[in-house]
Formats: sequence, structure tokens, C-alpha cells
Amino acid sequence: MATCIVALLGVTAVMAKDIRIAVFKVSQMHCENCERKVKNNIRFEKGVKELATELKTKTVTITYDAEKTNVKNLQAGFKKFEYEAEFVKETKKEDKKADKK
Repeated sequence: MATCIVALLGVTAVMAKDIRIAVFKVSQMHCENCERKVKNNIRFEKGVKELATELKTKTVTITYDAEKTNVKNLQAGFKKFEYEAEFVKETKKEDKKADKK
């Protein structure tokens, strides 16, 4: 019986998702049409959860599931529509579920 409890506790720990936030500089994004092109293409990349663009700074912030994709795959997604994405930084998203009541 004690073995079953220990096994269940181990499974619960594994279920926590590895959600990360990556920021890219996209120099080709210079107008609203370019911004729309980025949004319409990158949102379909595997593992993408959220996507935000900032036209003024030419940055794209992507929240993604690290179990499904990575920075290199996301960069390759930009190349599919002939844009270059320069990796700026990546952070791990904190689990907000513990804060919600």
C-alpha cells in the first residue's frame, strides 16, 4: 500500500509543465502587415502557447511548452516565411496556479 502512495506522488511531480518565454528580435518586422504575418505564422508552431509582438522594438515574445519545442525550432519557424529571428533571451515561466484562489 505504501508503495502505491509513493508512486502517485512521483507522478504528480512529473506533471508540472516546463513553460518558457523566449524573446526574439525580428528586424524585418517594420509595419503592421509584417507584425500580422509573424502572428499568423508563428502561432501555429508546435508548442506555442502565447505570442506577443512589439512593433516599436521589433521584438516577438513567445510563451511555449519546452516539452514540445525549443528556441531553435521557433527560429526555424520564422525562416518558413523568410524572416530572421535573433534570439535575445529566455526565461522560465513561474507556475501561477499556486497564487490563484
